[in-house]
Amino acid sequence: MRYNKIRKMDISNGPGVRVSIFMQGCTFHCKNCFNPETHDFAGGQEFTEKTIERVLELCSLDHIVGLSILGGEPMHPKNIDGTLALAKAFKEKFPNKTLWVWTGFLMDRDLKDKEVLNYIDVLVDGQYKDELHNPLLRWKGSSNQRVIDVQKSLKKKEIVLLEEKNVACN
Repeated sequence: MRYNKIRKMDISNGPGVRVSIFMQGCTFHCKNCFNPETHDFAGGQEFTEKTIERVLELCSLDHIVGLSILGGEPMHPKNIDGTLALAKAFKEKFPNKTLWVWTGFLMDRDLKDKEVLNYIDVLVDGQYKDELHNPLLRWKGSSNQRVIDVQKSLKKKEIVLLEEKNVACN
């Protein structure tokens, strides 16, 4: 597995100041994807235990409110094991910080039995659709995508969308 880049301070991919990691490799190739450089599974850098340690070290700073995992496609079968390892390590070390993940897969169809969901606070799911693009949307690029409160969804056994009023930035 590989990753494209790590942002030490990101304010555009989730609420507050966050660390973001962009996984490498995606087969969706959405029209006008905002990260086409992450599509090639052979690009980027090797994702190792040291990568996880570096991300956790960056997340340990007091001003960092959470971690965002994007892509590429973090939930692709070639990437999901690394995404799980990072998500689990992050939530074990920082149970009070939030983990946001973006994926083209659908939670209730493609990811419903995946262990990684146990560690994710918010999942933005669904492929980006250029014809449904709306720059006024928060946390997503197109209106078909959903911003899901994963833990509430798991408890209720149905999709529960995130309520904006519940999004804390610090």
